[in-house]
Amino acid sequence: MARLTFLGAASVVSGSRHLVETGGRRILVDCGLFQGEKELRERNWTPLPIAADTIDAVVLTHGHIDHSGYLPRLAREGFTGPVFTSPATADLLGLLLYDSAKMQLEDAEYANRKGYSKHHPALPLYDERDVDRVLRLVRPLPREEWFGPAPGFRCRFHEAGHMLGSSFIEMEIAGDSAGGPVRVVFSGDVGRYDAPLYKDPISPPDCDYLVCESTYGDRDHTPSRPLDELEEVTNEAIARGGVMLVASFAIGRSQQLVYLLRTLMAAGRLPEIPIWVDSPMAVDAMAVFRKHGYEHDFSEARAQGVAESLASPFVRMARTAEESKAINGHRGAGIVIASSGMMNGGRILHHLARRLPDPKTTVLVAGYQAKGTRGRNLLDGAEFLRIHGRDVPVRAAVRKVDALSGHADRHELDRWLGTMKPPRRTFLVHGEPPAAAALAEFLHGKRQWDVHVPTIGESVTLDG
Repeated sequence: MARLTFLGAASVVSGSRHLVETGGRRILVDCGLFQGEKELRERNWTPLPIAADTIDAVVLTHGHIDHSGYLPRLAREGFTGPVFTSPATADLLGLLLYDSAKMQLEDAEYANRKGYSKHHPALPLYDERDVDRVLRLVRPLPREEWFGPAPGFRCRFHEAGHMLGSSFIEMEIAGDSAGGPVRVVFSGDVGRYDAPLYKDPISPPDCDYLVCESTYGDRDHTPSRPLDELEEVTNEAIARGGVMLVASFAIGRSQQLVYLLRTLMAAGRLPEIPIWVDSPMAVDAMAVFRKHGYEHDFSEARAQGVAESLASPFVRMARTAEESKAINGHRGAGIVIASSGMMNGGRILHHLARRLPDPKTTVLVAGYQAKGTRGRNLLDGAEFLRIHGRDVPVRAAVRKVDALSGHADRHELDRWLGTMKPPRRTFLVHGEPPAAAALAEFLHGKRQWDVHVPTIGESVTLDG
């Protein structure tokens, strides 16, 4: 008999960790960091309820830190099994995890300087040696091919359309002598249909149990017009006469933005103004995106008669700190794409601190902003943002483009589920309580499904 335990991403939008056990074997689906408010982040320091060296394997849906960022800590605590994921995700993991380790170290050093940590001295959750250790365990595998992560399990990856390399997982768990295997689908993060640069998610197969994300389960995005929306907000920013700051995830969103902005400029729909990609990780990720070009969908560029390319001499790559600081000298219109995507760290903070007080500045929010992040505070109308120990007045215009959200909304999730037969039970994860509850009501009302919203630590039996 198999058991499923929700170790993260239950009633919250981070810390994705789902433990599946049968016959003395343990598989962890995703291994993410908790992000957002302090109470959530402190969960990263709580040891798993099982010993890391008793986990046989990790099966990873994609590289975003809320799904992968706990891997180095897991390795530090004794995990030595394989980490299975798609080839593109395997290539991105190093960039993401080394950056995360750097941020862990910087946070610890800052806490020691300011003396606000209850630990003396404050230590990083993990370091680069732990990243080295876990990257040696990564095993890239193509989509649509079955593999056995441990005895009693077999899995395969399917296109999820959320970011480069993202997949959802189909898992079969061996049954006892009286019954057949139990089939479970883990959605990971489901992308949007017709999303720029990414292919559409494919519909999942029938299953006995479904573990589905619910990030936008309580709403529907406005009709998506990525080029039109970005054209409108960028022309408005240009007319304002200042810089447009875009807080962006270094991997995925940054490449989408470069692709769309260059398409608009090449098609004559935007004037040629400088674009800076101010993130070493985003710069390095460009090479990975080009390597895995077969994963991309360039429909927007083709429709505009523009060459399919992520590279352009008009895009300036700021890798070093000096190149980043030089952007401060720019006057007039320009676009700065910098991480982090929720404004909780990274180079975007330096640009915000300098330019938020200027009413000529535009801040473009182009993705989901978790509760407690600076990005959410801006969207909620904050008059000041706390950055580097001081309150920075917000006089800039704040705009949002929903078309670039990486998560399917309520009706897109319904479309993704397609004609799937009702699972025995559906578990909604990776959503704040109102979003998960709303999607549960929607699926129960429309499809008459048995839907449950688990809490962290909850364990359920997966009957054969």
